[in-house]
Amino acid sequence: MRAATPVLKDIVLVGAGHAHVGVLRMFGMNPVPGVRLTLITRQVHTPYSGMLPGLIAGTYTFDEAHIDCAPLAAFAGARIYQDEAVGLDLDGKRVVCRGRPPVPYDVLSIDIGSTPGLGGVAGADAHAVPVKPIDGFLERFEAARARVLAARGKASIVVVGGGAGGVELMLALERRLREDLVARGLDAKGISYTIVSASGDILPAFPQRFRGLAGEALAARGIDVVTGDRVARVEEGRLVLESGVTRPADVVFWTTQAAAAPWLRETGLALDANGFIRVGRTLQSVSHPDVFAAGDIAAMDNAPRPKSGVFAVRQGKTLADNLARIVAGRPLRHHRPQREAMYLLSMADGHAIGSRNGFVFSGPWVWRWKDRIDRRFMQKFNELPQMPAEAAPQVAGVADREAIKEISALAMRCGGCGAKVGATVLSRALGAIVPVAREDVVVGLDAPDDAAIVDTGGPLLSVQTIDYFRAIVDDPYIFGKIAANHALGDIYAMGGEPQTALAIATIPYGLEAKVEADLSMMMAGANEILHDAHCALVGGHTSEGAELALGFALNGLVARDKAMRKGGLRPGDALLVTKPIGTGSLLAAHMRAKTKSRWLFAALAHMVQSNRKAAEIIQQHGAHAATDVTGFGLLGHLVEMVRASNVDVSLDVGAVPLLDGLEETMALGIFSSLQPQNVRLRRAIRNLEAAASHPLYPALFDPQTAGGLLAAVPADQAEACLAALHKAGYVRAARIGTVQQRSLALEPVTIDLGNVWKREPEASRIGEHKPVHDARGGAHAHEPIH
Repeated sequence: MRAATPVLKDIVLVGAGHAHVGVLRMFGMNPVPGVRLTLITRQVHTPYSGMLPGLIAGTYTFDEAHIDCAPLAAFAGARIYQDEAVGLDLDGKRVVCRGRPPVPYDVLSIDIGSTPGLGGVAGADAHAVPVKPIDGFLERFEAARARVLAARGKASIVVVGGGAGGVELMLALERRLREDLVARGLDAKGISYTIVSASGDILPAFPQRFRGLAGEALAARGIDVVTGDRVARVEEGRLVLESGVTRPADVVFWTTQAAAAPWLRETGLALDANGFIRVGRTLQSVSHPDVFAAGDIAAMDNAPRPKSGVFAVRQGKTLADNLARIVAGRPLRHHRPQREAMYLLSMADGHAIGSRNGFVFSGPWVWRWKDRIDRRFMQKFNELPQMPAEAAPQVAGVADREAIKEISALAMRCGGCGAKVGATVLSRALGAIVPVAREDVVVGLDAPDDAAIVDTGGPLLSVQTIDYFRAIVDDPYIFGKIAANHALGDIYAMGGEPQTALAIATIPYGLEAKVEADLSMMMAGANEILHDAHCALVGGHTSEGAELALGFALNGLVARDKAMRKGGLRPGDALLVTKPIGTGSLLAAHMRAKTKSRWLFAALAHMVQSNRKAAEIIQQHGAHAATDVTGFGLLGHLVEMVRASNVDVSLDVGAVPLLDGLEETMALGIFSSLQPQNVRLRRAIRNLEAAASHPLYPALFDPQTAGGLLAAVPADQAEACLAALHKAGYVRAARIGTVQQRSLALEPVTIDLGNVWKREPEASRIGEHKPVHDARGGAHAHEPIH
């Protein structure tokens, strides 16, 4: 992506905890020239701990209770890597990640929360649902909820831990499950609820009146409380306490004190007795001054505080200030944590209890106050200030109105295949070019296809193609994967097998160490894709430039009778597409911090997914023609096939698979900068007026990067082909149209509007996405968790 100034210092943030999201927002408000932030986080929607019980209770939606990290990172000008740190190379100043090359840093900050602290209790690993880490708890809760509902409400629910987290969670669970069962016409009284606390009372750190009010609320809801007894072991369906008493326990939630990530013990950082990072008044590691820590993972030597989001939020301001100060060589500030935080505990029934400095208060007004505080906090991160657009060139007096309109969009030009020259401009530019005629050129500019084919005299033909474009994401590793995968698509669309690749890379100007790191990471990602394709990287060329860019000149091989062409459509064929569309609009929205993280990373996962297996499957099912859907959009590439085949087609717009979030970004009027040129191809649509009124009409022109294959197979093979594609991981592959005899009409494409378009509400599909790593697996490895 675009670099305004050379990168001089890299600040890497590991974890998207409450302190780090504060850092991102503050750097967005006050950027430091020459400083680049990188966020490494396992989950790209980070839950706000203050609203998690409300989310469990059903009071809040997923988006209301989560901070969306991708727009926040875009606002801060930060790179976001969806991955997990598993180690540190403190001497080499690198973060070791689970699924990508190490990430170099100049300054490091760690805010990863905590891991399940099961206390060595036998059976807890296998039978308990840990609340920590919070970012993965929602998935675990939904699985437990499904088990209870499958048992028709005949279950025993136990929460181990009688602190504020355990009490608040139990009250939320009781409300949610009660409402679930009533909505299904089932008896909610079939569930038993129990809190087990090793302390002599629940909420031992709170005033007596606070404990009394909470106890009354639990009793009124039929929740048993067992105090002064520890869990000895957890077995299938029951708890065994140290006293020897057993309790039925079909689902066990574990909320006792969590532990530090075990990999920290291998790093060399100074840790406390429990494995948490020791920090001083400046939030710096006491052993490594270029490493900071905040939130639950930090242990302040001078001012120990409970592991609570209340304290982590306050650390964000000091941390942001000190990160900016240390890279500038300025003295650091001391963090002064509040002596005693105010606690507000929700009863999950419209009431709350509060405590501050020994004073206790309760009632509906406390709940409304808590709700207002929480929503105001979230608004700071999810309703970000408008990102300023780069100024367009000042050409008043030189350019006419149309020219000014055209160049006004230059500042927000898209990368990827959205950076292509439009089909109309390209055709006009190449119209006067007459290449040398050679008998060994089987497919060339005289009949352009996805790739050129050259006859080298042997049993195999040579397939040759080239692709090159600017970065679409601020992650060189993922961009390298996408760029290689995109280039390979042309070879696969022709039915070929990749052989060799030459790379051409442009790296932004900067310090040698930064240039080397970005180039190394980008080529590592690209080579992983090429290696999986059995395509040898044999050389290339690099240059410096304003923006990161990458491309490949590829050679492949195809048997003489196996080459697929765009011009092979036959009347009666079924049209299949192997991947959903929508990358153009979604990436344009990401540039404006207007796309949700789950939409962005799902799109990236589809872009990383290889077309290799899809090409094999469509050929096995008798494909007559294929192309890869890229910069000219679905309609543009379909029109190329239709014209080359001299046929008509009927395209079912309601059957076209869409990436999640595309409808929302289109509704905001956000499109790729290539979209207007693609729309010129609307003249190929016979029923244009009716088609243009369909809400999905703009999607037909959306330029794709590393899109799927558009293929024609015999109609009687379509269902079997789709089944094979789905099994291979192309779970969104769909039949979208039919090839017809050429008619006398000038326009060859009819948009079928007969099917009533329906789509599952996103709320029922919300979930986190696994990191975008493996191109060999199918898209099922990156689908939302249902």
